Amino acid sequence: MHALDIAVVLVYAVGITIFGSWFYRRTRSASAFMTAGQRLPVWVVGMSIFATYLSSITFLALPGKAYAADWSPWAFSLSIPLAAWVAVRWFVPLYRATTDASAYTYLERRFGLWARLYGASFYLLTQIARTATILFLVALPLEPLTGWPTAWVIVVTGALVTLYTSVGGVEGAIWTDVVQGIILTVGSVVCVVILLAGLPQGAAQLFEIAGQHDKFSLGSFAFDPLSAGFWTIFIYGLFINLQNFGIDQSYVQRYQTAQSLPAARRSLWLGGLIYIPVSALFLLIGTALFAFYRAQPELLPEALRGIDAADRVFPHFMATALPVGLTGLLIAALFSAAQSTVTTSINSSATVLLSDFYVRLLRPAASDREQLRVLRAASLALGVIGTSAALLMISIKSTLDVWWNLAGIFSGGMLGLFLLGALSRRAGSVQAGFGMGLGLLVLVWAALSAKMGWPFTNPLHAFFTTVLGTLTIFGVGVVLSRHRARLTRREGPPLTIHDNRD
Repeated sequence: MHALDIAVVLVYAVGITIFGSWFYRRTRSASAFMTAGQRLPVWVVGMSIFATYLSSITFLALPGKAYAADWSPWAFSLSIPLAAWVAVRWFVPLYRATTDASAYTYLERRFGLWARLYGASFYLLTQIARTATILFLVALPLEPLTGWPTAWVIVVTGALVTLYTSVGGVEGAIWTDVVQGIILTVGSVVCVVILLAGLPQGAAQLFEIAGQHDKFSLGSFAFDPLSAGFWTIFIYGLFINLQNFGIDQSYVQRYQTAQSLPAARRSLWLGGLIYIPVSALFLLIGTALFAFYRAQPELLPEALRGIDAADRVFPHFMATALPVGLTGLLIAALFSAAQSTVTTSINSSATVLLSDFYVRLLRPAASDREQLRVLRAASLALGVIGTSAALLMISIKSTLDVWWNLAGIFSGGMLGLFLLGALSRRAGSVQAGFGMGLGLLVLVWAALSAKMGWPFTNPLHAFFTTVLGTLTIFGVGVVLSRHRARLTRREGPPLTIHDNRD
């Protein structure tokens, strides 16, 4: 990179670390570290929710999908309003009615300690896997752009994020989310402008080439559960977004930082709705890249012309086609996408470790000062573990891919459990346990039957795996709870034992 680009990246990295660490003085208690004293305004919490959605996966994968195919992934974004309505109607009031920093405390109230530990344990494992994946993925394009080895990029990114997350708490994480979300959006707008200006015949050529190759298609609108058409992706998006808004500690913790219940609701609407046009912007980048290199094929190396290399086209464009200085801005935007996601994962995971394990199982009478020390130590430890796992992915990525699939199976059961608790008053611990057990069996079968060559394989598209598991857990729990209610009515009222000592 040019010296100016390097300067832009370094100024951003150092500046955002100092900015996030500045909130140390406002996190002098465990409550402030986890909920920021419930004093943050709507627009800040909403921007943080929006930035939580964005990651280096969004930054690279959406343009890659649009470049290789069409706009069908946008169906995922279009499901957000329905998921947000459900969350605003049921989930946000549920969490705001309590003073619990952890989302999984609710599961213990409804179904017992086993449910709480199940949800908390697999949230932690999936967040470690997510942190490792994000750090690894952001290092892939940054390696050729910066000339640094992959391991260096992972270590530097992980160290900076871990530092200001462990110091600044959730307030530092949220405010840095705001900055990173703005930088990411501005960077994507700059890319679109440069792509359109770089087309030989101007912006009209984009629509001409895209129209010839049906690049703006949202996929088939015929409902076909065997393929990734519009409705398949929409339904998948609905369940994943319900999982995000309803049970993911990363989002639930942000509801608790808002000033009131109405403010928390507005924050969720704001963050979710902003993501819809911004995701379209990233898809537009992919379509514009297709038109850009279709009109000027000599600018694209032979090695990047296959569909398999679609995710590498955008980093190639940043490295070769952007003016000096703007390359640094886009690299900073890519860096910020990874930082935002990892910051959120570390902070929310530290909260879960404290609330659901340390205080609940080990030290119920821990002082506020002790809790704050545990939160900071947990943040540091989680950052080191996530960074180490990302380094392992360099050599044993396939092993971690297997774990990622398994983590998806187990975490996929949590949404069904939360829905059962929130929507069925009759369901108890036994009914939830049976539903969870059968749901996990369905999830394992749906996810692994085809890969393992089992005799009876799942005929549905892979996007329906989470849907099947969630509906099984919820449906079995509801049916068993109604059966229990019928038995209770048949047996009549419970016997009353009178004291006949006189």
